[in-house]
Amino acid sequence: MNRPRPKAKRSRALGIALTPKCVKYFERRPFPPGQHGRRRRSESDYSRRLLEKQRLREQYNIREAQMKRAFAEAVRRDGKTGDNLVSLLERRLDAFVLRAGFARTIYQSRQQVVHRHFLVNGRRVDKPSYRLKPGDVVQVAPGSRDKTPFQLAAAGAWAGSGPLPGYLEAKLPELKARLIAEPPRAQVPVVCDEQLVVEFYSR
Repeated sequence: MNRPRPKAKRSRALGIALTPKCVKYFERRPFPPGQHGRRRRSESDYSRRLLEKQRLREQYNIREAQMKRAFAEAVRRDGKTGDNLVSLLERRLDAFVLRAGFARTIYQSRQQVVHRHFLVNGRRVDKPSYRLKPGDVVQVAPGSRDKTPFQLAAAGAWAGSGPLPGYLEAKLPELKARLIAEPPRAQVPVVCDEQLVVEFYSR
């Protein structure tokens, strides 16, 4: 999903670095953008819930309509709605590509999926919103393996941001990964208080 607003400004507005490149900008100016960004502003309950919802949505780079659909499905599932919501979003193909170390950012992973660089269980998939099931195998298509981003991925260039989550296994030299189980919230590396997101949509 393309957004005209610079990612560094969005990072400062949300209070989180959306890309590795944004980290240095965020650390240098860790306050919202604009001439009133340094002022301490009292937050209402609504604004706190809205902020958490926006944080979660931006980290997965999805539209509001997609977020609402995921929340509606999370409500229908057994268990905690917030945990269900994060698990559903984490099983998106573009999110999986990022976690497995095939891409540096969620924006790059989305572009790679749309450009038909990935196979799921041997079939080419070009929908970032494609939802994986435990046991699904994702691999880079043979014709794409020689491209520079995937050569870097095979060398582990994008895997240094943190440990691999326990719900997937990846063989980077082979450019192949598998979803082992549904992602538990405790292992999903997103910055968000999902309970506030639930309260936002339940109001």
